[in-house]
Amino acid sequence: MAEMSFWDHLEELRWCIFRMLIAVAVAFAGVFSVLPHIFDKWILGASKADFFAYKWIGVVMGEGADVPIININVASQFLTHMSVSLWLSLLLVFPFLLYQIWVFVRPALYENEIKGVRTAFAGSTVLFYMGCALTYVVIFPITFRFLTSYRLGSEITNTISLNSYMSIFLTMTFIMGVVFELPVLAWLLGRLGLVNKSTLRSWRRYAIVVLLMLAAVITPTGDPFTLMVVFLPLYLLYEFSILLVPREGGTDEPSTE
Repeated sequence: MAEMSFWDHLEELRWCIFRMLIAVAVAFAGVFSVLPHIFDKWILGASKADFFAYKWIGVVMGEGADVPIININVASQFLTHMSVSLWLSLLLVFPFLLYQIWVFVRPALYENEIKGVRTAFAGSTVLFYMGCALTYVVIFPITFRFLTSYRLGSEITNTISLNSYMSIFLTMTFIMGVVFELPVLAWLLGRLGLVNKSTLRSWRRYAIVVLLMLAAVITPTGDPFTLMVVFLPLYLLYEFSILLVPREGGTDEPSTE
């Protein structure tokens, strides 16, 4: 393959971005048209007592009544329609976006690097969807039910706005999707020789503290049960990351265990 000039790379980048924008636009149009038909059942699912995920989580979580969601802003329903359509379209075309990035960076890689980067792209896609699915089915419903049932005083009634619900729902879902990329990041750092199994094992006690803090940020409920629901998958991801990185290479810090 002939070497590309700076302007050739710039032109390829332009077409790559153009294809990504077209994919997002097409997905956005499709999601926007069907969203009103799925919004109540799927997006607001956690506010319903008969939400299917509550049967998996436990009977206790599903015994409560429906939680009414109200709108207190004239433009909120339209803006929510737009924003949710955009986020869902990005979620749907995420593999295609990664593929376009792969197409752009592939010419700059050596043959022995192509297989590894291809594996990283595929793994990051699967893990991202796993993080989003775990949040939708387990983490967000538990967090939502806890927050809506919490009472600071007997005279205070919770009234949940549409903006409040969607802010927590979207934030938690995409943060967990990104956090689930930890094994891919560790694998790439291992391939670059920056970390190895001994390094990650020696950092385990510090990682536990960091992961607990991250879990507390993702689920601002304060109760130990919800905190552990988020922390345990993150900790398992860290242990899985140790299995992925090589034994040698990276820093030669002695283990403190």
